[in-house]
Amino acid sequence: MERDVAIVGMACIFPRAPDLATYWRNLRDGVDAITDVPAARWDPAYYDPASTAPDRFYARRGGFIDDYATFDAAAFGIMPIAAQGAEPDQLLALEVATAALADAGYADRAFPRARTDVVLGRGNYLGPAMLRLVNITRGGPQLVDALRSLLPDAKEDELAAVKREFQARCGVYGPDTAIGLVPNLVASRIANRLDLGGSAYTLDAACASTLVAVDHACRSLLSASADLVLAGGVHLCHDPVFWSVFSQLGALSRDQQIRPFDRRADGLLIGEGLGMLVLKRAADARRDGDRIYAVIRGVGLASDGRDVS
Repeated sequence: MERDVAIVGMACIFPRAPDLATYWRNLRDGVDAITDVPAARWDPAYYDPASTAPDRFYARRGGFIDDYATFDAAAFGIMPIAAQGAEPDQLLALEVATAALADAGYADRAFPRARTDVVLGRGNYLGPAMLRLVNITRGGPQLVDALRSLLPDAKEDELAAVKREFQARCGVYGPDTAIGLVPNLVASRIANRLDLGGSAYTLDAACASTLVAVDHACRSLLSASADLVLAGGVHLCHDPVFWSVFSQLGALSRDQQIRPFDRRADGLLIGEGLGMLVLKRAADARRDGDRIYAVIRGVGLASDGRDVS
């Protein structure tokens, strides 16, 4: 039996690439998409190469998609207030999934929705929406406790007003926005909004998350538990908390340059983006007259065991 899986559709949003065509041109032309952190992302005071404090970083360059992080909530039947409080990756992943299906020719052509899976790689980091919730639920009370200790004469109504103001500045949170904070909804929201009846879940295998998602997708297709799979990865976290982890690990490049397979390489830089494939058994793709970008004939996964550093 043939074991090949065909890539019949693709879509993405990456730094300096709002769509697939631009991303391909950037690859072809050798475009460097690394930039300084946009001013709106975090306070420039975080950048201090001489400091080892947990809230100071020795790098400030990476890959960002700020210019393309827009979402038409109404087009997908999502209330604007719900979109406002949701994790951004949930909403942009929905747009990329829609674009990938359209690229595969399924915007106006029937496909087996009931047997279409969604499998995405996504790190279990705290996204910006969840971090807002942490500030609201824990930061506000902690702020009041600190003020109560430092200012013992402060009145309770004044302290309560400080907490309300702090929480209000953190952003919108309530019944309409809470659902947008569930991590797996980055996959299940796609299934819900696009009416896909197969499995919908996320995987976290660190830098290999997307590869593992593709592996799972191929297994589902070759075992005939699915007939079509949306597979890919999402990463949209440039919060200072995330940067602090990589700074403390010393994993970021002090030269702020990425040099793969180069003896001068001294670390990585953090990038963000979303990419998805539409996968189908190759025999079915040929039968249905799909355009085939490439064929996957095998996926290999392993760890370094005790040699991992």
